[in-house]
Amino acid sequence: MFSLQTIFGKGDKFYGLLEQSAATAHESAKALHELLTNPAGGSVMAAFTATRAREKELAAQISEGLVNTFVTALDREDIEALNSALYKIPKTIEKFAERYEIVADRLVGVDFAQRAQVLQRSSEVVAEMIGELRRGLRIDPVKKLQDRLQALESEGDRMLLAPYRTLYIEGGDVMRAMLAKDLFELIEKAIDKCRDVGNIVYSIVLKNS
Repeated sequence: MFSLQTIFGKGDKFYGLLEQSAATAHESAKALHELLTNPAGGSVMAAFTATRAREKELAAQISEGLVNTFVTALDREDIEALNSALYKIPKTIEKFAERYEIVADRLVGVDFAQRAQVLQRSSEVVAEMIGELRRGLRIDPVKKLQDRLQALESEGDRMLLAPYRTLYIEGGDVMRAMLAKDLFELIEKAIDKCRDVGNIVYSIVLKNS
């Protein structure tokens, strides 16, 4: 496959598109953390709308490229799986931002920022893992990044215990607890999407090692 790629000179563009997609997901996660640490810093949705539009554009370019390119740098199904998984990260983050904008006044004092920081760090690892694809599918650095991603997921899970205890046991506002739970679960879902990308990258490297 790689000898054909050298002969035809095609397929490398997917590395760049996937890297841009991962960078966009990371930008979305950074925007979320900034929103939660500096809620008065400007329009709530502007940054998320921009990154989602960019992610949609990149996803479309990748899908179109798979149709029009004869030789690809990676297996087509792997590129499509990465494209789909990366697309879901900013999509989930934007969903959080939309709901948070509506109910933020009811959730004053609920700390989402720590979990959002874990998401931001997870998306950064995802960007590093995607960057490793063009560096020769090296298993050792990818395994280390995969371990970091799993550790971040576990850290995020542990963080949920304290706020859930406060909201459900010590608090008396059932609606506030339900709204907070919904938003916590969206951040958790976005972290899970980062893990999904990491799992795909790791499986690609294992398959080609």
